[in-house]
Amino acid sequence: MKISQAGIDLIKKAERCKLSAYQDSIGVWTIGYGHTQGVIKGDTCTQEQAEKWLGDDIDAICYDCIDAWVDVDLTQNQFDALCSFIFNLGCKAFKGSSLLMLLNNGQSDVAAKQFLRWNHAGGQVISGLTTRRDEERKVFLGIA
Repeated sequence: MKISQAGIDLIKKAERCKLSAYQDSIGVWTIGYGHTQGVIKGDTCTQEQAEKWLGDDIDAICYDCIDAWVDVDLTQNQFDALCSFIFNLGCKAFKGSSLLMLLNNGQSDVAAKQFLRWNHAGGQVISGLTTRRDEERKVFLGIA
């Protein structure tokens, strides 16, 4: 399974493209749509490069993680929401999450509520993450 255009748009909306490097809410240098690999202060990119990195990062971060850890069949909406979640948090956080455990136990409706727990960065609630997690939950449930 691959992420749909709606899933890509979900990530783009949450990440917002920035063509100059910036530090995210926990100080990680970031550019484009949440790209962090090798980014340093002063880096810039084109819109074309930001789009390429996004596709490459989704491939590298999301697909193998879902293939390795999700044991149930997913709808496209569920897959898209999980890609957004994993893109933002990484596979390590996902594989140890209650969300994954509940999903693999066939409790997808209960699992959906777990998205809302992941709205902290640096020990603080981040309003942008609260919004993102609610949108991911709604996509996961097919109500967005």
